[in-house]
Amino acid sequence: MFPAVVRLSASGARNLARSRLCYSAPLASRCYSHGKVETDEEFDARWVTYFSKPDIDAWELKKGMNTLIGYDLVPEAKILDSALRACRRLNDLASAIRILEAVKDKAGPHKDIYPYLIQELKPTLLSGSFDV
Repeated sequence: MFPAVVRLSASGARNLARSRLCYSAPLASRCYSHGKVETDEEFDARWVTYFSKPDIDAWELKKGMNTLIGYDLVPEAKILDSALRACRRLNDLASAIRILEAVKDKAGPHKDIYPYLIQELKPTLLSGSFDV
């Protein structure tokens, strides 16, 4: 039995020592979506329209904000304005505070973004109040 093992291991070593033919697979090109690329203005308009729906309810507001905050961006002031106005229509102060906190968190280490957004949203934040 030992000679058979030596013979098999010797032939195995010879096979490993032989140069193998390289088979190269064709480079795969990834085919991503060929759909229309949304511009920044279209993105903003889509979200402003979403939050400006007169029949939006609290669940849709929270769902929209969760989706929006999930993107790798800080929302524009006009989107936040329409979201805060939706909070006012729903008389939902807690959601308005959560929106502002989420935006502050999304701004991260960029300390100039959040004050700019608050400056842009100041008329919305000061006009009218929530019925508490």
